[in-house]
Amino acid sequence: MDRFLSNTINRVDRKGRVSIPAPFRAILAGLPSLHVILNVDRETVDCGGPDLLRVNEARLAQMDPFSEEYEFWSFHLMGDTDQLKIDPEGRIALTDNIREHTGIDSEVVFVGRGNFFQMWEPSRFREYRGLARSRVSALRKRLGQTDGNATSPPGGRTGEPRNGQDKE
Repeated sequence: MDRFLSNTINRVDRKGRVSIPAPFRAILAGLPSLHVILNVDRETVDCGGPDLLRVNEARLAQMDPFSEEYEFWSFHLMGDTDQLKIDPEGRIALTDNIREHTGIDSEVVFVGRGNFFQMWEPSRFREYRGLARSRVSALRKRLGQTDGNATSPPGGRTGEPRNGQDKE
């Protein structure tokens, strides 16, 4: 399966519609709608096709359907979710629910997250991106990766042992 990668800013038109970026549309090709779940930890929304719902339904299936945990999760995942129609031009109409939760007004940042993507208000995205970069940098240092290449595994690009721990 192709992955949602990168980030793109698109403008919201006068009717409250925004174009899904072309690479994202290619992944969603053939789907009549987009599933949008409000993110409970941040002012963003998680978006995707049926796979996004399947992952969350699998979480629910592991819970006792009579538990309070199930009650709240099912309410959130099924009752506080939007299903947006994708028009022939690849646009979606942002609901009041989405705009209120995210703070999105005139622009949307689409952010690839692998098997789903998120929609952010631009200033909130920049703030979170700064936090994420800082945390990844700190994590790299804790793992002993100091070569400046965040994409390489701990120990560096050359397969060098990490702090002498991997030597045989």
